[in-house]
Order: sequence, then C-alpha cells, then structure tokens
Amino acid sequence: MALLVRLLAVALALALGPAATLAGPAKSPYQLVLQHSRLRGRQHGPNVCAVQKLIGTNKKYFTNCKQWYQRKICGKSTVISYECCPGYEKVPGEKGCPAALPLSNLYETLGVVGSTTTQLYTDRTEKLRPEMEGPGSFTIFAPSNEAWASLPAEVLDSLVSNVNIELLNALRYHMVGRRVLTDELKHGMALTSMYQNSNIQIHHYPNGIVTVNCARLLKADHHATNGVVHLIDKVISTVTNNIQQIIEIEDTFETLRAAVAASGLNTVLEGDGQFTLLAPTNEAFEKIPAETLNRILGDPEALRDLLNNHILKSAMCAEAIVAGLSMETLEGTTLEVGCSGDMLTINGKAIISNKDILATNGVIHFIDELLIPDSAKTLFELAAESDVSTAIDLFRQAGLGTHLSGSERVTLLAPLNSVFKDGTPPINANTKNLLLNHIIKDQLASKYLYHGQTLETLGGKKLRVFVYRNSLCIENSCIAAHDKRGRYGTLFTMDRVLTPPMGTVMDVLKGDSRFSTLVAAIQSAGLTETLNREGVYTVFAPTNEAFQAMPPGELNKLLGNAKELANILKYHVGDEILVSGGIGALVRLKSLQGDKLEVSSKNNVVNVNKEPVTEADIMATNGVVHAITSVLQPPANKPQERGDELADSALEIFRQASAFSRASQRSVRLAPVYQMLLERMKH
Repeated sequence: MALLVRLLAVALALALGPAATLAGPAKSPYQLVLQHSRLRGRQHGPNVCAVQKLIGTNKKYFTNCKQWYQRKICGKSTVISYECCPGYEKVPGEKGCPAALPLSNLYETLGVVGSTTTQLYTDRTEKLRPEMEGPGSFTIFAPSNEAWASLPAEVLDSLVSNVNIELLNALRYHMVGRRVLTDELKHGMALTSMYQNSNIQIHHYPNGIVTVNCARLLKADHHATNGVVHLIDKVISTVTNNIQQIIEIEDTFETLRAAVAASGLNTVLEGDGQFTLLAPTNEAFEKIPAETLNRILGDPEALRDLLNNHILKSAMCAEAIVAGLSMETLEGTTLEVGCSGDMLTINGKAIISNKDILATNGVIHFIDELLIPDSAKTLFELAAESDVSTAIDLFRQAGLGTHLSGSERVTLLAPLNSVFKDGTPPINANTKNLLLNHIIKDQLASKYLYHGQTLETLGGKKLRVFVYRNSLCIENSCIAAHDKRGRYGTLFTMDRVLTPPMGTVMDVLKGDSRFSTLVAAIQSAGLTETLNREGVYTVFAPTNEAFQAMPPGELNKLLGNAKELANILKYHVGDEILVSGGIGALVRLKSLQGDKLEVSSKNNVVNVNKEPVTEADIMATNGVVHAITSVLQPPANKPQERGDELADSALEIFRQASAFSRASQRSVRLAPVYQMLLERMKH
C-alpha cells in the first residue's frame, strides 16, 4: 500500500511538471533585493553580499539591479562594498562567509548583529534580560548603536533615569510576542507589540525597503534560539494620534485645519487606512495670491480637490525613497516623489520641511508650498504653467478674460508660443472674432472626441474634429500636448492658429486670385457643383503659375478636352479631409479620379506626389485646400506632345481666369499666418 502511494505521488509530480515540484512561495521584495546582492557578491565567495554605501555616511543599502548600475542613492554617489550576508560569518583562511552564525538566544544575538547598545540597555532592566535569554518565541526590532546615539539628549536621559519603567517600556515596544520573519512583513500591516499591545506599523515597499514605524530595517532575519532579531536605524516610539488629531494640535496647521473642516475631509483623515499627508503649513497657504486662495476656499469642490491632491493613497516613509517614483493622490493626480541627499522632493522641488510624523493611519510630511491640482485652477492659471502665454495675453487684451477666469464651462484652444514667433496680430474686431472661435462652448476631454464631431464656438462657428493615426485635430490645428482640465475650463494646447472654414471649396478658390485658372477649368469641366455641395474633400489646388508652367502642347490638349480635363482635376481631389497635421511619413489618399495620391510630410513641408505644397490648410466647409505650383498627372497618363499654340477652348479658359483674377480682391503677398486668416474673414 505504501509503495502504491509513493508511485501515485511520483506520477502526479510528473503530470504537473517541474514547476509544480520546484516552485516555492513568492519571494518578498526584501528577499529579492537581498538575492540580487548575493548574486553581485558571489565572486568574492559564498554568502557574500554586495552593498551600496553612501559616500560620507555609514548608510548602506541592499539594492536592486537599476540602483546597482546607477550607483546613486537619492542622487548621491555610492561605493560598493562586500560583506557577509545576514546570518553568516567569515572563517579565517577561507574565502567568503562560509559559516552560519552560531545560534544563540536573543540577548546574545543582539551583540552579534551590532546592537550592543540595545543589549546594554536590556541589561540595565531587571526583567528583560532573563526574558530574552529564556524560553519563548519573540521578535525584536533592535535599534543600531548609531540610532541610540542620535536620540536627543533629553529623551535619552529620561529613559536611562528610569530604567525599569521608561526604558523597559521603550524596549518592550520594540518587541513582538512571536517570531516574525521578513516574508511575513506585509505592506500596511500592524504588529502587536509587547508594550500595552500597542501597534507597530510595518511597510514593505516594492524596492525592497522595509520600515518599522518609518525606521528602516538594516539587516533582517537574524535567527535566535528563542526568536528573531531585525536591526533598524531608529529608536521607535508609540503612535497614538491619527492624522486628523495631529493636524488639530499643530499650530502650523491653522489654515489647513479650517480647510479640512470646510471640505468635510476630517472623516477620511481620522478613519482607517494608511495614507501619506503632504501637509501644507500656514506659510504654504500664504505664498499663493489671496484672490486664488479665497476662490478655492469658497468653492467646496475645488477645495476638496486641493486637499485630496495632498493625500497619497498609501503610507510613504522617507527612508523608503531612494530614487524618484510616481505616486497617485486621492484627487487622481500623479506626483513625482523623490529625494536629493537628505531632502525629500515633490515634483523635483525640495519643499518638505519636516518628515515622517507618524500617525495611526499613515504618515505626515510638512510642506511649505501648496500643491494646487489642475482641477482647482482657472484657465488663466492652467495657461501660466504652459507654453501658451502669448495666446493668453491676446485673449486678455481682446477683453475675453472673463471667459477664462469665471465659472463658464468652456474649452480653450490655445496656440503654442512658437506660432507667434513672427509677431502677434493687432487687436481689432476681426482678431477678437478669431479668438472667440478658439473657445468651445463646453468643457471637453480630448479622449472623448471622435472623427466628424462638430464643436460650437463662442464666435458662432462650427468646428470639425479629425482623428488621424497619430494626431487629433480641430480644423487645421492639432493638439500638441495633453489636456489640462481645470475647475470649469479645459486647455487644449494647439500647434497653430485655428482657421474656421469660410465657405465651400469653390468659394475658397474663387476668393483667391491665385486659383483663377483652376476655377475656370473646374467650371469648364463641369465640377463646380461637386465642389460646392456637402462633402469631405482635400483639394490640391494648382496655382495660375502651375498651369502656365505646363508645356504649351500639353496645356493645349488638356484644356481643349473637357473629359480629360475633368479626369485630371478629379485626380487633384481626395475623397476625405486631410490636414497637414494629420500627415505622417506617407499617406496614400484616394482621389475622385480613382488613383491614389501619395502625401508626405517632412520638416514641416507637405508634399503630394513629391511636389511641394506652398500653402496648406485653407479650410472650407466641405473640405480643405492645399496650394501647389504644379499640375499633377495620374499614373496612367502618358507625356503629351508639345504644340506651339493654345486651342480656342484653352484660350477661352484663360480669358475666364483673367476675369476671375481681376474680380478677386485677395492679396497674394506673403504674410504671417494669422494675417492671412484675418484677410479671409473679410470675404
């Protein structure tokens, strides 16, 4: 029977494969980092760990692969040293650390791991040493000798002057009445100490750092006959107040107290959980303009967003931060939490003035600068931190500031500063109307925009949304940065001044004297109705010079044959709207003639069939016009014979073109883009 059971076990193991037989419990982050240190130290012998030591200090770290190659902790350089891994020791004459440390009781183990001061203070009490040497199972988080030495003199004096009460209680608070190894130390857990069953807060971070009441665990899992010793870098003390209670007793949080009470967030800050409060001091509130502060304090939703932006979703002790990391707030914003030497940083700024104030439900760091989230800002305030200040000045000069600072739900399409490198337009009625068409009558989010959607502006225009593979455009202007969503308004940063459509494609062509020959040709070919009706067209429009540059024989034959002319002209019209911002390396656009046009963009120059576009994105209600200086030939067309004279029908087209040109009032001289837009608006 026993043989049968063994055979069944073997068969089951074979069926499940080697993973099932070899897999053990998942390693904790601390164990993974320790394993990496072992791998880096193995060339020096068995059980040797590589550690990074911060230059100029005694701080040492077991590090992960990334930190190993960076050779930095909190931006400061480190050196690599090699020492015995926890639980092992050297043997004279042998390489590495081949011998396990002798297994002794807790009291003797304190001396072995470098916590002789803890051992000394244990000796001074009447009760604790016998307990540590006797039977049982305990865990002690033992402060290092440096930890005891760094205590303020008055604190240390009060402990050693009353060893059987104060010192005994302090040491018992570092102890747990059972064996607890690092694989059991979970992030956010609480262990019951041997002092009045007070809780000890444990945090086990993804980078392998473990903290005990925000004291860093230096060397862990030193086994003893009656328990385990973990060496920590601070003397820890009991925690009795929650975050809300600490706010209520600290004088420097007077404004914060009032804000928390007004927002109703006190229930969160006194409730269960493990949070990090980046607590703004009175000084932090005083740094922002009174008008901004009063607006936020008087707006319950903005105030809640402001305060929630100061609360991280998990407890983050300073000792756990050895490099930059992203952390999400209750408001939903991501903050970059980092360090520079001994200073903690938020979004790269050293604004934390006091750190690691421990509470029963998390940790508090004092900050001397307010972290105002986008969701609590006006459009003016959003733009102040973006590369659109020139456009914002134009809105202000045009008297449109109330739309950007009030409670009106709008979306601002703000061109980048670089758009105005050649200067800004004069403020007049046309400019104001153009700017009004950069304000959408709703607070939008770009992720919800869809192709073909229409948006209404404060100027009364309907703007179209175009979704391309790598860009999202509104008319000719494409979004150049992530949205900034404020309290009432959203800021879209745009790559150019937006051109509202001004009539149909035919209206656009007729209104521009450069296209008079093209207009006459379109009418002769019977395509006027097509380009006047509703649709989505991209027209690559040859200028008059393009027709004049054709060999007379080819031009003669083309303009004298209505069917061929219509075929050629249809080849210049794409069957969808393609603005320059939507063109990638190469786009193949189907023409009304049937063949495809090859449209590309490089160094901000658009080409169609390798011919340059001289002016892009002249917007129409049923499409977009791009000016070109050559007449495109479909792939199937063969070179035409040269003639010496124009046919009668061709001469008629040129006579019509001349008439169109004289009738047009449009100037063709070069000008900044906004000047051309304002000129178009006059027609």
